Amino acid sequence: MTSDSTVSAANKHAETTHQGQGCGNLRAPVWPLSIGAPVWACPAWSGLVYPAGTKRKDFLRWYSRMFNIVEGNSTFYGVPNQETFAEWASVSVEGFEFSFKFPRLISHEAMLTDCDREVREFLDRLRVLRDAGRLGPTFLQLGPQFGPQRFRTLARFIRRLPVDMPWAVEVRHPGWFDQAENQNGLDDLLRDHGVDKVIFDSRPLYQSPPDDAIEATSQTKKPKTPIHTTVTGTRPMLRLVGRNRIEKVQPALEAWCPILAKWIDEGLRPIVFTHAPDDAKAPLLAQRLLQTLHPHLPQIDLSLQRPPAPSSQLSLFE
Repeated sequence: MTSDSTVSAANKHAETTHQGQGCGNLRAPVWPLSIGAPVWACPAWSGLVYPAGTKRKDFLRWYSRMFNIVEGNSTFYGVPNQETFAEWASVSVEGFEFSFKFPRLISHEAMLTDCDREVREFLDRLRVLRDAGRLGPTFLQLGPQFGPQRFRTLARFIRRLPVDMPWAVEVRHPGWFDQAENQNGLDDLLRDHGVDKVIFDSRPLYQSPPDDAIEATSQTKKPKTPIHTTVTGTRPMLRLVGRNRIEKVQPALEAWCPILAKWIDEGLRPIVFTHAPDDAKAPLLAQRLLQTLHPHLPQIDLSLQRPPAPSSQLSLFE
């Protein structure tokens, strides 16, 4: 069952979508969960996410009308200036969120120590999105070298994060998973500070030998992290790594959708990022997930809004 507020949100989504087809009142989809891809710019999405012939500078504008969140991995490698963040905020539509990753200099190289200047710089950029109403949970991905022996460092870092911004944490060291004491300590820390836990599920990727060279490369890079569905905040985050043949991910989707529906029914707003070895397939995986979730939430419109035909000009929708 779904709550009245969830159904109301779905009705608003349908109304807004229809209004937006002929005027400037466009916004991101209003779903009871947030779903998106690991990037917003992929030329292979022409005709699927963007109208055919769309220029790269307009990719985000169209992506934010099809999905309501994006996983921003680019900040892991470098943080753009404030002007760039301001441009992203202005180009994306109402209701859209960015979920950026902490720079690796902070999380992997400095291991959360002696990096105050870099953290302040990153927070300054995030505040641009917060002030524009575009900031989703920023997630701290801790590498396989950051184990439970660094718990106090992590706790000190989390306590210093601004409470007016949403946060999530992903751990990869096996010690966080193979000992109940470490796992419970981490969960309690995140729960006490309203920080969400990131679930990284790469099981679909490894369920069978690779079908192509791209999958073979992915299987040499993606970690195999144990799966625990403990919720520590209000927006549990799932990063699901699938296959290039989307139908092979169906068993994983059928396993996850009842969990997602349960979270939604409990008043949570889960986040799902659909990854595929080939980025071109990520929107198709997201579509398949929404189709699989729909029977669990039949009152809600979970359809993706495709871009208009190439003859329709972007200016007509602004």
